[in-house]
Amino acid sequence: MLKLINKIFSMTDIQASIFKIVQQIPKGKVTNYGVIAKKLGLKSPRIVGWNLHRNDNSEKTPCHRVVFVDGSLTPGYAFGGKEVQHDKLMSEGVKFDGEKVSKESFWE
Repeated sequence: MLKLINKIFSMTDIQASIFKIVQQIPKGKVTNYGVIAKKLGLKSPRIVGWNLHRNDNSEKTPCHRVVFVDGSLTPGYAFGGKEVQHDKLMSEGVKFDGEKVSKESFWE
């Protein structure tokens, strides 16, 4: 039972750390799941995506600013799909090359 409780608290700590990094991404910029994972010493960028999908406040934690390493948008964006993610990023001044975020818009 203690191991399970430790896992729950650890995941909460991981989530808080992920959210803190995402909250620092400036308007007009994006980062990718791998960059966040690397900063936190996580083994997989999927851990970042899994936690961001549980974000319940996109105003406080702008998870739309996190994209795939190649600049692709997230088809499973929790607040309306990749069309909504695209529109939010465009409104903040993020540059695109076709359907992918331009390298000049990456913050790292």
